[in-house]
Amino acid sequence: MNQRRSSRAQLIPGEGPLSRVPPAAAFFGVLVLFVAGVLIKGVIGAVLLGVLTLGVLGMLVAAWSALSVVDRLMRFLVFAIMVAVTISVLG
Repeated sequence: MNQRRSSRAQLIPGEGPLSRVPPAAAFFGVLVLFVAGVLIKGVIGAVLLGVLTLGVLGMLVAAWSALSVVDRLMRFLVFAIMVAVTISVLG
């Protein structure tokens, strides 16, 4: 029952705009936005982190039906942490 997916298998097949972005570029883009948001703080930092948070939510919603319960829980936890960090940057 516990089928393992290949790390190269696409979770959701598609031809959307992110399908052509190299994974390393996506990783570094997220890293730069996150670090900038945390370092800048205030409204601008919260906006940068909010963009990332909405991206995490969008991917969670898009992949929901393909995820196991544990995967859903872990991804929701990441979303909740992103919301908490975004709120903390405002203060």
